[in-house]
Amino acid sequence: MVADDIDAALRAFEPIKPIPRAGEIAVDVVGQADTTVIGLQDSIDTYLKPLKLFNSVVTTIANVRLSFRYLSCNLHCTQVHPYAQVALGVLTAASQLIIAQANLDYAVKQLLEKVGSVYAFLSEDETIKKMDSMRDPLAKIARVISACAQFIKDYSETTNFWKRLRKNIMRETQITVSNYSKTLDELMQQYRDCQTRDIQINMYHVVEDHNIEGMAYAGGAGLNTMKKCLESTRREILEDIINWINDASPDAPCILWLHGQAGRGKSAIAHTVASWFKDMGGLGSCFCFARGRQGEHREEKMLTTIARDLAGHYPAFRRALAHALAEDHTLKTTPDLLQQWQKLILEPLSKAKGAIVGNVVVVIDALDESGQDLSRKEILSLLASTEAASLRNLRVLLTSRALPDIEGALGGAKHIKATCLDNVPAESVQRDVTLFVSKELGDLKEIGPMEIQQIAEKSNGLFEWARLACQFLNPNAFGQTVEEQFKDLIAIPSGEGKELLDGMYTAILESVVPKSGKQFRRFCSVMRQLLMMLEPLPMTELNHMRNLFPDEDEHYDVAIVLRFMTPVLRGIGDHTSPVQPLHGSFYDFLADRSRNEAYFIDTSNHHDLAYASLQVLGRELCFNICGLESSYLSNSQVADLAERIKKNISPRLSYSCKFWAKHLEVSQFDLAIAASVQVIMESERVLFWLEILSLIGALGGADGSLTSLVRWLEVSMQTTSVLAIDGLRLVQNFFTAITCSTPHLYLSALPLSPHSSFLGRILVPKFSHLVEIAQGGLKDWPATQFILQGHVDNVTSVAFSPDGNRIVIVSGSRDQTVRVWDAQSGDQIGSPLQGHTDSVTSVAFSPDGNRIVSGSEDEIVRVWDAKSGDQIGKPLEGHTSHLTSVELSPDGTISASGISVPTPTTLHPINYGKHPICLQIYPCHND
Repeated sequence: MVADDIDAALRAFEPIKPIPRAGEIAVDVVGQADTTVIGLQDSIDTYLKPLKLFNSVVTTIANVRLSFRYLSCNLHCTQVHPYAQVALGVLTAASQLIIAQANLDYAVKQLLEKVGSVYAFLSEDETIKKMDSMRDPLAKIARVISACAQFIKDYSETTNFWKRLRKNIMRETQITVSNYSKTLDELMQQYRDCQTRDIQINMYHVVEDHNIEGMAYAGGAGLNTMKKCLESTRREILEDIINWINDASPDAPCILWLHGQAGRGKSAIAHTVASWFKDMGGLGSCFCFARGRQGEHREEKMLTTIARDLAGHYPAFRRALAHALAEDHTLKTTPDLLQQWQKLILEPLSKAKGAIVGNVVVVIDALDESGQDLSRKEILSLLASTEAASLRNLRVLLTSRALPDIEGALGGAKHIKATCLDNVPAESVQRDVTLFVSKELGDLKEIGPMEIQQIAEKSNGLFEWARLACQFLNPNAFGQTVEEQFKDLIAIPSGEGKELLDGMYTAILESVVPKSGKQFRRFCSVMRQLLMMLEPLPMTELNHMRNLFPDEDEHYDVAIVLRFMTPVLRGIGDHTSPVQPLHGSFYDFLADRSRNEAYFIDTSNHHDLAYASLQVLGRELCFNICGLESSYLSNSQVADLAERIKKNISPRLSYSCKFWAKHLEVSQFDLAIAASVQVIMESERVLFWLEILSLIGALGGADGSLTSLVRWLEVSMQTTSVLAIDGLRLVQNFFTAITCSTPHLYLSALPLSPHSSFLGRILVPKFSHLVEIAQGGLKDWPATQFILQGHVDNVTSVAFSPDGNRIVIVSGSRDQTVRVWDAQSGDQIGSPLQGHTDSVTSVAFSPDGNRIVSGSEDEIVRVWDAKSGDQIGKPLEGHTSHLTSVELSPDGTISASGISVPTPTTLHPINYGKHPICLQIYPCHND
């Protein structure tokens, strides 16, 4: 039996014999330095012996657990909870790091001794038998041991840091070692006593002087422990994920894509895994997308956020990242996801390999809620790349629905393991849903085991449906008993996935919302406001903005509608929490007429929110809103800036500053809105708006806002349009200074703006004591906005994309590349497009901006995907001499001309867009 294997492993363990202290060894071998080192090595080997034994014991436990899982053996000591498995994995990884990297220094010998005693304790038979019931203390032990391993590995770096700070290295080391030892003693005693008590775990971190500030960070996109799975549910899938994370084999896939239809519980699993590993100190980062947060463009901040999380957790990663930023400071603000991926993630991880306990765990949840396909295209390309496959110390758990673009990118990659929750055995899902429903409805005397079973069967394995069903059965509902509600619930037509959820949403709304009259109109109005919000706001802020809507009939408390929406919305009972859907499928249901005719919400016109946002700006913008005292400090050096922002910039003002122009874009032209825009743009308030964007780290959005404004304004408002263009130039020319230190918006950017500009003529006189330029200065905005460098030979052709957001520059004879540039920042986007074997002589965009065509002296035309940089189809051949010009027409026809081409036109089939078309090569004269 497998139990005998454990007994054999335990019998092989020999207790540690007492050994002399380091000082005693030194006295015994005075004058014999070599013997001293040997004595120290022998003592360290003695301490490491329990660590090595523990690894074999854990392996045996894992084998027994698998046997128990599949053979149903009744062995108490092998029923290891997945949470305990995480702890065992962390402990094993920590032991391996210590064994491989043990520092031969007397200063950490005491810590090695304590760690050895902990592993000896964990290998005892009685300890193993209690492992499942005492998993919380075990998790805390794993967390502290992981920190100890990190400290031992980084000991030399730590002492160097203390030395630079002129601290007493011996004293600091002793304090650190003593704190770890005391904490481990307390946790082992808890385990022996079978008690779980709160204990303060003071993790030691060296706050190294590496500056990584200035990198974008997506606040609020992290772990949410409220989304965790119910205890004892999803055990099999959680075990599989943990085994994959702990798998140290070289061919283990580094990405696990967990997918399935909406409501299967993907996010619950992701947040459970992230929470467990965080408890053990093993979570690198957790990044979550949300449908209601698409206006934040989290996809642009995902990699920088993950990099900052990793830097805060792993000292070796932080050092490598800081080195990369020191070599190229533009990496902090680059929008180029390829550079972020290579320089901020891959390279630091590669350099930190061997200095991190176990695999680096990164959780990316709900990628399908990032927005349209284009919002995640580059992320998918990076995750599917061969570079991602090369990192063996990285584990990325990614969840999403199996949308076509995601499945197409991730489905065939060898380093990506795909697991579909739709394929989980029905009996396993039925068991878990039954447990969930039993817990939720256990207090309802009207609902017994038979009713619970019926609900679980009705759910068809959708946890979101089961949750909604439990919310539907409300003993306090008006005019209905629980029994009647149950009958209505069971009467909902059965279906698959989306149809089943739609039926539940319809039943919930029908139970509280009439289909006509004032109540229905108010429901539609409030839901429209929620659906159109580009970032969720609390009820108090929603009410404030609603009271600014132009129609006074809309001025009512949103609570009269929202208080009935608790089954589908969170943030209702708390006026400070953002109101948002409990599940993204509810918003999808409301916004899709084909799924919901009766309660469909039309979001095609953002007039009310555009008007309200501009009213907020007009009323609340003011000079130096956070009371900054000095321009000598950068924003990052203002110690209490976050508190000042929270106190002085309301959520509605922050929201309005970021999104007023986006609402304007989706609004029909209106004189009242235009007048509000004029009030902002033709006064000093435009500077106050830029000030707030700088303070909250959103100045990068000003460019797009002003560009949108110019497009929206009618010809009659020429002054406002010119001011918007001037504001755009000011942001482009002084972006770095304003982002670094907000006061320099007034002290540098404004007085150094051209005297002849509308901005200078209208706004400079409104501010006294500005610096004056005695001689020289700008007469007009510089014609050159950026100098784009990267090509190594002559640039022969340049083309703007139709929307003006991208620039394509093509090199000369020896460069042979096409490069794509960001027109707003001047940064190169992605890698050079390579394939031509001679000078690229001409480039052009397709009218929709999705394709690039290039012609070369190698007599070949190539078509590229403008977003990913991938070549589309085969090279187009037919010319017999140099190509001089290429063009893509609106119907998808590619025209290419050269110095000399054989007579009549040659046609080549090519798939461009949705329909097969032809490449037409026109004859061209030498002139």
